[in-house]
Amino acid sequence: MTERLPLFPLGTVLYPGLVLPLHVFEERYRRLMADLTAGPEPHRFGVVAIRDGREVAPTGTESASPALAGLGPDPQRALFEMGCVAEIAQLQPHPDGRYELLATGTTRFRILSIDASGPYLTAEVEPVEEQTGPEAQVLAAGVERVFRAYQKRLAGAQETTVTGLQELPDDPNILSYLVAAASVLDTHDKQRLLAAETASDRLRTELRLLRREAAVLAKLPSLPAVELTRQASNPN
Repeated sequence: MTERLPLFPLGTVLYPGLVLPLHVFEERYRRLMADLTAGPEPHRFGVVAIRDGREVAPTGTESASPALAGLGPDPQRALFEMGCVAEIAQLQPHPDGRYELLATGTTRFRILSIDASGPYLTAEVEPVEEQTGPEAQVLAAGVERVFRAYQKRLAGAQETTVTGLQELPDDPNILSYLVAAASVLDTHDKQRLLAAETASDRLRTELRLLRREAAVLAKLPSLPAVELTRQASNPN
């Protein structure tokens, strides 16, 4: 079963169950929010990470399609194939047309086709079913141990203290997404985790990535924290 969703391309990856704050100021995304809120709830849109392009349209340039500004002529080349449905939980419109919102990731989707003819991108998408996979509980226990060690190394490199560590969820699928969101990884690694076929695959990849990152942090204890945690901001 497929559905059509408005797309919100970002320089980051949204996972199911995670919260996304957004400041919306570009005209195309103001239109998107206005169109969404004019319809019935739930107000849903698709968040997809940018593979090659920019979140914000360059100033002083014009595009044949406003929806493609900053992304080039081929959106399916500029964007990753898999994204996450975002459902608006809180929305604050401003008098000048901007919006502040909080959205929650719900389900993954795969893009089948993209339409750039309107003021913003829309896509025909198919939902991607969540699968646990074999040995998920064993892998989850391993990921939790390695993630705790990674957090301590990251705090040491940042010259901060790890305090008040929260309990991690027992559900392997939820844990896999929480760890993916909380780890300092580049967009391609985060996208690989989103696209993992099963929670077991995601957890197995996380074990490898976290061990790699912890090893790097161990060799760079004096690197300024800003260098370790710098990620693309979401201006929209």
